[in-house]
Amino acid sequence: MKRKRLPRSLRKFIRREKARIRQEVLDLKKQERLINELYQKFLKAPVIMKEKEEKKLVKKK
Repeated sequence: MKRKRLPRSLRKFIRREKARIRQEVLDLKKQERLINELYQKFLKAPVIMKEKEEKKLVKKK
C-alpha cells in the first residue's frame, strides 16, 4: 500500500519550520521535541522513529 504524501505547500512549511527550530534552539532534546510536535500537528500517526532512537540512547548510557 502506498503512503499518501503531504501537499507540497505543507512539506515546504514543515521544512522551513524545522530549519527555524534548528537555528533558534540550541538544546538537541528540545529541538527533537519541537520538531515532533510540529509533525504531530499535521500527521495523524505519531512519529515513532524518534522514540526508538531515544530508547537506544537510554540503553547505551
